[in-house]
Amino acid sequence: MQDPAVSALPFTPPQPRRYACHFVSHAPALNGNVDAPSWQAASWSEDFLDIEGPQHKPQPWLRTRVKMLWDRKCLYIGAKLEEPKLWATLTQRDSVIFRDNDFEVFIDPDGDNQQYVEMEMNALNTVWDLLLPRAYRDGGPAVDAFDIAGLKTAVKLAGALNDPAHPAKGWSATVAIPWSAIKMLSSQPIPPRDGDRWRINFSRVEWDLDVVDGKYHKIPNRPEHNWVWSPQWAINMHRPETWGFLEFQKAPRAVSPDPYWKERCALMDLYYRERVYREAHGSYVKPAELGIAFKGYFLMKDAFWLASLKAKDGAVLTLREDSRLTISR
Repeated sequence: MQDPAVSALPFTPPQPRRYACHFVSHAPALNGNVDAPSWQAASWSEDFLDIEGPQHKPQPWLRTRVKMLWDRKCLYIGAKLEEPKLWATLTQRDSVIFRDNDFEVFIDPDGDNQQYVEMEMNALNTVWDLLLPRAYRDGGPAVDAFDIAGLKTAVKLAGALNDPAHPAKGWSATVAIPWSAIKMLSSQPIPPRDGDRWRINFSRVEWDLDVVDGKYHKIPNRPEHNWVWSPQWAINMHRPETWGFLEFQKAPRAVSPDPYWKERCALMDLYYRERVYREAHGSYVKPAELGIAFKGYFLMKDAFWLASLKAKDGAVLTLREDSRLTISR
């Protein structure tokens, strides 16, 4: 199945969103209450947008925000979701949680587009966590047996769950992800250092509901709404190259734009064009045959290719045919 991103070639999205994650000496409250004093050191993110971006879809009608903190043991995530129809049905761990309304986290510690974690939860605090050795487009599949060891999640409801007679205000969630649980996924130091950047994104799946016999039910034949922190520019969360940047900070400061975004986009544009060509013709070709004036190093052999670009500061960005990205400084 063709990745929906190829319909938007060339690959030239705007810079992803950025978040300054502040260091704390003590863990914040992990009881679902993101308004607790211990969370005040964290700033709220921008409101979530439609997954396809504001140029293509209107602003979501329900507000969603996140905040983050870190210490020597964990990454802490808080989320707040407006929701007048509090509804959840799944209670078994590792159920396909997005069949309910949910909140989702995606983390790629070293930003290589591979070896990333996905975690989903609903308003019943039921969790689905999994490992993606590669994105689905690059062969996946997901490893459902993977668990984030030591994961702590909690939910706080602002209203009655599954009760259409009493409209609610929403729900909030707190998440603690131990560094030890994801250390094996990164070529970068974990715990992170001051100034380190990871790729991260958040998603909210929202279904249209109706009331039948006093209970919430999905309205038949309506697709879900996908709202995210940093737009994916396609209905596909598994495009880690478009996730936001999470910067770990010991002292608060502004987060600068990614200095390599131009090179990242050029390499991913080549990646998607090569995918389209191979799906049509069964092989890869040199960039010139795709109409690309690629001013970098390109090597192709059988079902393998590798391309590199040098940034202004001397860093070399290298991408493979399976979208694995490395940066050598």
